[in-house]
Amino acid sequence: MNRKILLAGCLIIGLVFLSFKTGFAEEPKRILCLEAYDMLNTVPDTYLIDVRTRAEYQLVGHPINAYLFPYIFMSNKLRKKGEKYGYGINIKNKAFIEEIGKVFKKTDNLLIISRDGRRSALAVKELMDAGFKKTYDVENGFEGPEFPFFRDSNKQKFYRQLAKRNKIHGFNHRRHYGWQWWGLPWTYEIDPKFIYPPDLKPSKKK
Repeated sequence: MNRKILLAGCLIIGLVFLSFKTGFAEEPKRILCLEAYDMLNTVPDTYLIDVRTRAEYQLVGHPINAYLFPYIFMSNKLRKKGEKYGYGINIKNKAFIEEIGKVFKKTDNLLIISRDGRRSALAVKELMDAGFKKTYDVENGFEGPEFPFFRDSNKQKFYRQLAKRNKIHGFNHRRHYGWQWWGLPWTYEIDPKFIYPPDLKPSKKK
């Protein structure tokens, strides 16, 4: 009887440990852009993937040698959010994982960068679920979040209120954090080697 209880206890402990270990392994790894740049220079089989839209990649600029794989496409429909008008970035790229898998191995180190870390976090989760376990979220992005920014929600609310009330220059603007702000190498130039692969395919004649 005692032996059965002991075996059952060991089994439960083993299952708990296994689930903890699996859950821990699935946690996205977040790094800053400076860490990403260092990995690109020092760690073999490391690649930087820009998941912003084509327009952002070309017109805002992009890290040198960053591969373009849009996670979400920009809509051509004008919409209003609050008092602001704009074109939404809200069309999910259904071929995202498939296209990534054609170029990169699941053992590669994939560094995922977006504008401010929001899209990259979503992309990293999806890549890890698809088996790309060595995937990193460059959390402060290319332009960085809107200024001022704090991870602590209370600080975020307090300092944004102060900045708005005092009409601080730069309030709600970007480039106070991220790849560009750190002065890391970037460019406007388009190299076909790094462009989204489907864009290089000749269009079908009607």
